[in-house]
Parts: sequence; structure tokens; C-alpha cells
Amino acid sequence: MRLHRNLCFSVIDGLTLIFNEGKYADKVIQQLLKRDKRWGARDRAFVAETTYDIVRWKRLYAEIAEVKEPFDRENLWRMFAVWATLKGIKLPDWKYFEGTPLRKIKGRFDELSKIRKFKESIPDWMDEIGRKELGDAVWNKEIAALNQQADVVLRVNTLKTTKEKLQTELFDLDIETDFLENHPNALKLKERANVFSTEAFKNGYFEVQDASSQLVAEYLNVQPGMRVVDACAGAGGKTLHIASLMENKGQIIAMDIYDNKLHELKRRAKRNGAHNIEPRVIDSTKVIKKLYDKADRVLIDAPCSGLGVLRRNPDAKWKLQPEFIDKIKETQQEIIQQYSRMVKVGGQLVYATCSVLPSENQEQVEKFLTSEAGTNFKLIKDNKVLSHKSGFDGFYMALLERKA
Repeated sequence: MRLHRNLCFSVIDGLTLIFNEGKYADKVIQQLLKRDKRWGARDRAFVAETTYDIVRWKRLYAEIAEVKEPFDRENLWRMFAVWATLKGIKLPDWKYFEGTPLRKIKGRFDELSKIRKFKESIPDWMDEIGRKELGDAVWNKEIAALNQQADVVLRVNTLKTTKEKLQTELFDLDIETDFLENHPNALKLKERANVFSTEAFKNGYFEVQDASSQLVAEYLNVQPGMRVVDACAGAGGKTLHIASLMENKGQIIAMDIYDNKLHELKRRAKRNGAHNIEPRVIDSTKVIKKLYDKADRVLIDAPCSGLGVLRRNPDAKWKLQPEFIDKIKETQQEIIQQYSRMVKVGGQLVYATCSVLPSENQEQVEKFLTSEAGTNFKLIKDNKVLSHKSGFDGFYMALLERKA
């Protein structure tokens, strides 16, 4: 591979924004890719994947390059040189790479690869919490899996098309996909491609949604005609899946504390042809109380650490703090205590997170079931999805039923 100066400069500019200004990696990369209309697919892929790669391995590369935050541009070029050397890419004769110690880089890599927190490039506290909650053997495999690049998985919108038809339509555009076992509406791309520019996307035939995330709506056991509450709907990825499973029949009340996310959900619902969704902003406890004992199904896709989705959000490793996890666990319990009251007798509730930590998952469900609010519920089943076993994001989901 030959390095091109303008592409490398874009990567360095992006890393400056992500590491030194706290910008979100996905937003930065979106902006970078608009820089030069002459860039082809390979150029764009280089900028996006190299930026993500250096973000993912920040701690390891910084340690090898012997640089510390905040990183000036010279430091970032040194980290870039480490990335290129470890990838086997020949460094061009540019001033930024003068005196790069190639043999030392490889030696330091071998040395640091014996220590998990460097090998997997994670903060000390994250390594400690993973080891403590999952045990060394499982955490070794899980954090390694969470450092792999995520596959692109589509969820077919069955309100508008079928899996077979969409696969054929994408094949005609040279986008090849595979079916996934135990994921009835999923198509996995064989190679990364810009699916958002396709007519199929603009027509609402699919959403991009990880295979593990697609399991959550299925877990809810919805039927056409039900009243369903998606209590932490966000921009509505799972809400839209529920709408397709309900065949647009019945009512879905999509709730969130953020009005702007619900506006995005409305836009996506229109594109998807989902007509049975009613967004409601949670601006007071009254919004929840009005629905006490009224819902056949309630989905609580709870706010969480997001440790199960590090593959697609590698910068979260550096933004997340241990205090946040302590705080979010309190919020999770408050939400399940309050929102569970919307389930009517005989109705069902799914509590889900995109975390792999038992303290955010099964321990929260156990705590709820032994509380006063939880005595009316029983656990039907739960599913602990680990990335190293599934090959997709880490997730947790528990199905609870309200007893008579």
C-alpha cells in the first residue's frame, strides 16, 4: 500500500479532534469524508478505517511511540508511524517519519502484547472491571472480540419487502450479502459498502442494525393489535423493528427524554412506512403514570455503559469513566422500578442493555425481582449475548411477565 499525503493529513486532523477536543469519532469521520469529492471508495475507506484503527489502539500505539496526551501533531504522526509499521506499510520519505525506529516498534509491540491492558488497548479501570465481573478467561476472549471491526448487518423492513427480494436488489448493485442463522430479518454484507446511498435504503427497505440488537424486539413476543410501549426508544431502531413485527397493526408508544431523538424516529418511521408509532416525550412522571397497567408489552432498552458495542464505538473506551457506570446502574434500577408499572396483568416486559457486565444485566433483574415493585413479576428467560461467542455485539435481554 502506498500512502497518500492528503489522506494521511485527513487522518491526523480527525485524530486531533477526537483525542484533543473530545469529538465523537463517527461524527468526525462523517465530516472528513466530505472533504474531497474526488476521493473514491478506497480513499474514503482508508480515511475511515485508519482513523478508527488508531482510535481503537490508542493506548498501545501511544505507549510504543512513547507519547502522552494531549497529543500534538508531531505525537500523532509518531502514532501513525507505529500503525503503518505494524501493518507492514512502507513509510514514505516525509519529514514526519524521519528517524522512525522500525525495529524498536516491533520489539515494543511484542513486549507489550504480553500485558492485556496494552495488548487490548483499554484503560486500567476497564480491564479491572471486566476481569472482576467476567473472570480472566472470559474477559480475555470478550475484549479481544470487542476490538475487532464490526460487520455491517442490515435488518430487512418486512413492511415493504422480503429478505430474498432485498438480497437480489443489492446483488444487482454488486453488494453481496449472507443470511444469518437465528436472525430471520438479517442480511450481513460480505464486504463493507456505502448502503446509505442506495435506492433501497431511501425507499425504507432496510435499516442498518447489528444482529444482536435485532434479537431484542423478537424477544418481546409482540403480536399485531397489541399496545406496546418502547420506553427508551431513542431514534427508534428497535421501535421500527417492533412495528414491522406488528404488521403496522395496534399501537406503539415510543418514549424518550430527548425530543430531538423522537424527531429522528418520526423521520425514519415515515421512510419505513411504519404508521402505528406515537412518539411521546417524557417531560414529567405524569407521562409514565398515565400508562400504568395499560401496556401488553413494555421494552426497556436501558441506558448503559455500552461496553458490548465497543467494536462500532471504539472512542467510547476513552470517553467512558468508572463513575458513569456506578451512576448508570442507579438509573437502570430507577427506570425498571418505575416503567414496569406500565405492564398490565399478564403482560410482558423486556429489560435489555448493550453491555456485557452482569452488574448492569442479570444483577439488575435479580435486584428488581426481590424489590416490592418486582414481586408481581417472574423471570421467563434471559439471554446473555457475548461478542466472542456470537461474532456480533454484546447484549443482554430478560423477559419478565406480570403475574395475576
